[in-house]
Amino acid sequence: MENFAKKKWGQHFLKDKNLLNKLVRIINPSENDFFFEIGCGDGALTELIYKKVNKLVGVEIDYDLYLTIKKKIKKKTVSFINKDILKVDLNNLFESNKPIRVIGNLPYNISSKILFRIISKFDLFQDCYFMLQKEVADRIVSEPGSKNYGRLSVNIQSISNVSIELNIPPEVFVPKPKVDSSFIKLSPRKTYIDSKLKIEVLKKITKLTFGKRRKILKNTLSSIAMNKPPIDLSLRPEQLKVEDFILLTKWYVEQNFKI
Repeated sequence: MENFAKKKWGQHFLKDKNLLNKLVRIINPSENDFFFEIGCGDGALTELIYKKVNKLVGVEIDYDLYLTIKKKIKKKTVSFINKDILKVDLNNLFESNKPIRVIGNLPYNISSKILFRIISKFDLFQDCYFMLQKEVADRIVSEPGSKNYGRLSVNIQSISNVSIELNIPPEVFVPKPKVDSSFIKLSPRKTYIDSKLKIEVLKKITKLTFGKRRKILKNTLSSIAMNKPPIDLSLRPEQLKVEDFILLTKWYVEQNFKI
């Protein structure tokens, strides 16, 4: 059964076998691993992973693709969910409490929403490997002072080490997207935002500051510009390092302020 990409879900299927095998080598799955795959598609990557790991759970919103992959892969250690990833209960993917490894070819139109959903539960995960639009990847890994540096950069880098493993041309996908793609890795960092409360506070702070990025912090954070905050409020958000945002978030929580 041939499946056709549906535009409403931003589907682009990876068909290049050499590249798929290269991605598996980068991911390096092992027999003790628990894998969660976001957007299984027609199962091109799933088929190369599931035989190498302990368990795999995949989520696929497209019902036709969900039926196809369920028929293609029948194994007790593999299961699939026909649901929107933004509505999946990430706390109960596996019976084991073992850290989960995440892979996914993320739909370009909602990749940022998915990433924010994942980082809100990052304590569950060992590492993540995502295929996404190169422009989004560049934003994720960007440094202070860059025009790409913003909410996504700070929120993801505040809890994880990030790297672009591969840049990938449109030609390896069907249908061919109009943009280049990147394959990125996220892994936990040693010093990071260490609670769900702080993750939520950081999201709000970065939304306030980068929402008006040309204004200084004293103006965008006027509601908390008190009690000698640990950063210079005459700066603009793109001038702060990720560590500065972490410091501000921890201070903010300690002061019991509300946004």
